[in-house]
Amino acid sequence: MKNEYTVTNTIGHFINGRHVCRAESVQPVFDPATGATTKNVALASKATVEEAIAAAQAAFPAWRNTPPLKRARVMSRFKTILEDNADRLARLLAEEHGKVLSDAHGELQRGIENVEFATYVPQLLKGEHSKNVGPSIDSWSEFQPLGVVAGITPFNFPVMVPLWMWPMAVACGNTFILKPSEKTPSSTLLLASLAIEAGLPPGVLNIVNGNKEAVDTLLTDTRVKAVSFVGSTPIAEYIYTTGCAHGKRVQALGGAKNFAIVMPDADIDNAVSSLLGAAYGSCGERCMAIPLVAVIGDQTADALVEKLALEIRKMKVGPGLEAGNDMGPLVSKPHFEKVSAYVAQGVAAGARLVVDGRGAVAHARDGYFLGPCLFDHVKPGMSIYQEEIFGPVLGVVRLNSLQEAMEMIDAHEYGNGTCIFTRDGEAARYFSDNIQVGMVGVNVPLPVPVAYHSFGGWKRSLFGDLHAYGPDAVRFYTKRKTITQRWPSAGVREGVVFAFPSNR
Repeated sequence: MKNEYTVTNTIGHFINGRHVCRAESVQPVFDPATGATTKNVALASKATVEEAIAAAQAAFPAWRNTPPLKRARVMSRFKTILEDNADRLARLLAEEHGKVLSDAHGELQRGIENVEFATYVPQLLKGEHSKNVGPSIDSWSEFQPLGVVAGITPFNFPVMVPLWMWPMAVACGNTFILKPSEKTPSSTLLLASLAIEAGLPPGVLNIVNGNKEAVDTLLTDTRVKAVSFVGSTPIAEYIYTTGCAHGKRVQALGGAKNFAIVMPDADIDNAVSSLLGAAYGSCGERCMAIPLVAVIGDQTADALVEKLALEIRKMKVGPGLEAGNDMGPLVSKPHFEKVSAYVAQGVAAGARLVVDGRGAVAHARDGYFLGPCLFDHVKPGMSIYQEEIFGPVLGVVRLNSLQEAMEMIDAHEYGNGTCIFTRDGEAARYFSDNIQVGMVGVNVPLPVPVAYHSFGGWKRSLFGDLHAYGPDAVRFYTKRKTITQRWPSAGVREGVVFAFPSNR
């Protein structure tokens, strides 16, 4: 079944296998490279969200009873279709988010890996079986879907993060409502059309664009059994609290302030190359970006800052669709102004601005371009130290020991990701074992788990008990049922037993 998606003046929703665009409130979608409005996106009313929930609820019984192998085959076809449409999806990402095409392709590939993991669902859903747990009594457990579940995803990964959620959710037998970011809606809607092309039945995946009204409807409607969220910590906390108060299973991934540590024995050239990508890739708009690097010893810090500054000045900043650029614009004008204000605050607080990316890009008068910024002598208490900037700003903190760096990291409210650059295996192992952070890299600046492990931080970077995708996704999107069964032999009847049953 072919269901083609074409960009029109107003982007609507995807409900029960078709695109829906009705006279609701709209807001503009911008090209961050030019600042121009390219289209509008409809913001779903409560009634529209309820229509999507009803479609998902109606589709659930048949989809739940579809054999897992058939559900897996849909995911397998979907993976192939995504690969065939990679250029198309990457272009939409560049147009609406601003990231360069190579980064857009990287995002898509990480999403495809999660679709591939969902194709293993017949194996993942196998329960446990024990024979003769008592006289002629067998017991087994199985994983059953929850029903209608929902996901709320951010602007910075409009393809990858939805693919963290709904492929595994529907492979487990659930139906899904997705509320993507209204800043970057087109690529997410294209995913839905491609899923229908792969054979996903109408109503199994539904997409509603919207704002707080749409989110609150998903959080309070009793037909929605679980909600997964990725975004900022204040919203994550709201999602978690509100969803749990309405009886839902909730997984809410929040903000981050990820630290790298550079030890005196580190390969400085390798650390510089790694930090450039980790700090400035996707214009720093990643929850796994490295915005702070703790350098042990002034001599090491001097060498690192000098080499970082040299390489930063070689970076090419421009529209994501133009070949050869290393970094594109920020996603919106308000976000550009927010990140620029953080740079000014860093200067006012006394940090040394070694490389100033403000006004350094020829395109800045049209789009939301901010060149890479590098601070030295950043200290705790500064806003650029404490708060998540979500932009191309890297700060160097000078310290005297690994223990001091670890205490500083552990004291921060966030615990999403961290990494250490060193040649010392003992130091790396001590760091990995003891740091209070959920995802740790050793000479790996972006320790994002592969699709068959799970993603998630600690402290105020995660609300809920289970991490995203991987094995935890199966646990999040299913509920375990245990059955204990006996078929008495003909003519043999057990008398009344008042003791608690056991296998003794």
